[in-house]
Amino acid sequence: MSWLGRLFDMRDTLVRMVLLDLAGVGYLLFVPHSARTPTATQWVLAVLAFAVALAAHRRPVVNLVAQAALLAVAIGLVDDFTINQVGASWALLEVTMRARRPRTIWLATALLVVVDLTDSIGDPPRRFASGVVGLALEVGVPVLLGLVIRANRELSRQAVERALAEQRQHESESRAARADERSAIARELHDVVAHHVASMVLRVGVARHVLTDLDPRVGEVFDDVHGTGTAALAELRRLVAVLRDPDGVRGDAALTAIEPSALPAAIGASIDRSRQAGVTVEADLDPAIGSLDAVRGMAVLRLTQEALTNVAKHAGTSALARIVIAVRDGAVHWEVTDNGRAGVPAGVPAGGGHGITGMRERVEVLGGRLEAGPTDTGWRVRTVLPATESSARSLPRERQAPAGSPAAEPA
Repeated sequence: MSWLGRLFDMRDTLVRMVLLDLAGVGYLLFVPHSARTPTATQWVLAVLAFAVALAAHRRPVVNLVAQAALLAVAIGLVDDFTINQVGASWALLEVTMRARRPRTIWLATALLVVVDLTDSIGDPPRRFASGVVGLALEVGVPVLLGLVIRANRELSRQAVERALAEQRQHESESRAARADERSAIARELHDVVAHHVASMVLRVGVARHVLTDLDPRVGEVFDDVHGTGTAALAELRRLVAVLRDPDGVRGDAALTAIEPSALPAAIGASIDRSRQAGVTVEADLDPAIGSLDAVRGMAVLRLTQEALTNVAKHAGTSALARIVIAVRDGAVHWEVTDNGRAGVPAGVPAGGGHGITGMRERVEVLGGRLEAGPTDTGWRVRTVLPATESSARSLPRERQAPAGSPAAEPA
């Protein structure tokens, strides 16, 4: 039934009229007639019916009135008025399918009944009764078919509305479930993580004031731990705010991204903290990172923080780390290597907190692939964050990574 539904689609009235006209021309040319070939009058009335059907295909009521008038004329002038009769019946079908009010349908039906019965005026009762029965085909079938099509359309519309309502309800339930989950996570962060971090920051602050005769280097470590803990506590509180009310803090880009112009300074701060912890860090940063989009900028920052944390944790504070970040053709080439020298683990603040797994997930979300593994001298982790469409247009294509840097190698 799909082809039938397509044939009677509201948008395809012109197609239906063209097919109807072609069928009428075929009837006049190829169907044998009992008496003689179609007369000139019959051709004129048929061509007028064809033209009206095409011209008024978007105005079904106008088409019906014109076709009914042509049928009345044909009944009085020609013996075979099948073309005009079919045109009027089809016009009634169009009205039935497309009328906005039922009253229009019944008025159109009454008009066509009156016109058709003019052919039986003055006939004997038996022949008049035969003409009345013929109305079942000429009028009844078009009205019945049109009503069925209207009902099917209404059922389809209601089904679409129900599907949309169910989809909206499902999305609403999903949003509610996510909100509940965010609230639960927020409670855990506030009650467990934030509480312990606050306790550590408080105790370090007390130790700084109580232990007055500390070695200056120990004092620097205390200061660094206290500052880092305070910053981590602030970020946790802001994250809790995001989880509890995402809409209320949507305008705060620092919660989900970083301003592009602030990225070099943020990476520099992470490098300085690693150096304060004792790790020797050599950095080769492309100035173009200051023009990265916020999402990839945040990814680069978090990867750098996590990588430097891993250097301090696994290679030791006496390790030598080298970080290279270059932008080529809009893609970000990022790499961190170390010499693997063992040493005393450092208290460097963690980045993402999920190690290599968290780094890999962050990279894959952006369409990249993280490579991590040992080298001849230590450990290396690197990736390429693909260019976005806007970054590929804005950056010069001749931009290259620094010569001789590891980022210049294919990742």
